Amino acid sequence: MTAVDVAGQGVEQDFSSRLLESSQMLSYDPMTEIDWDSPLPADQYGLNPEWSTLYGTPLWDELTEQQRITLTRHEVCSIMSTGIWFEMILQQMILRDQYVKNPANSEFQFALTEIADECRHSIMFARICQKLEVPAYFPPKLIVELARLFKSTAGGEVAYGGTLVAEEVLDVMQRDWMRGENVLDVVRTSSKIHVLEESRHMKFAREEIKEHIKGKSKLQRHFSAALIALISYGIVYSLVNPRVYKAVGIQPRRGLAVAQANEHRKSMLRNACAGLMGFLDEAGLLTPPAVALYKRVHMI
Repeated sequence: MTAVDVAGQGVEQDFSSRLLESSQMLSYDPMTEIDWDSPLPADQYGLNPEWSTLYGTPLWDELTEQQRITLTRHEVCSIMSTGIWFEMILQQMILRDQYVKNPANSEFQFALTEIADECRHSIMFARICQKLEVPAYFPPKLIVELARLFKSTAGGEVAYGGTLVAEEVLDVMQRDWMRGENVLDVVRTSSKIHVLEESRHMKFAREEIKEHIKGKSKLQRHFSAALIALISYGIVYSLVNPRVYKAVGIQPRRGLAVAQANEHRKSMLRNACAGLMGFLDEAGLLTPPAVALYKRVHMI
């Protein structure tokens, strides 16, 4: 091992140590931070109306106020269900990445801390969906099955790239939800918890991506860029299940068609992904084929 390698490992350990210290000082227990017994105000949304997939369309204008509230509650639970699905994938990938690594290293310890955080987040999301009495919404079957292969084989910058995409997109949404005065308190509080703790996870993922991409050939980098873009496509496409529209009497196909053509929705997604795209570009992971995939789901 060269002196440069040793120095690099030292920097990485210092970075992970700071994240560990942060997690010890700034972490929340959703079971005590959220008032699970309080009734749900009938006039509060599941998420900011501006984040609804139908907001800004004639179909949104046709809905009554109560239908809009119901729709946003189903939409937020669909997003949370997708979050649970990907957090389970993430935990498996981190465990594989840290398999038989030195447990004395702060990187190893923070990786396990992140897994513990993700477990709490998943339970938190699950309890919110239960409290809102919204059914479980899952990604399309093809994406679920392809994800089985991804979680069992992905490593390095591809694994952490997929992780970063899921975390960054949800982070931007939840920063709005936590400030939404007309949003349910359980959603606002859970968003605050998730935003705070995921900020450490995103920093960790970014550092891991930069570390893993070092020394990769142009061909390897292009291959990784395409895989990360494909994973991103699946995540963003799966955020809101078309079945949510049935809750307000809209045929899923009609709701999906309107949502996919919604220019307001496209703009919100592009804005949410701006920071992520900037990082991927700096890391050399924003290749033309990848950009084409991101454009298909309006991430760029």
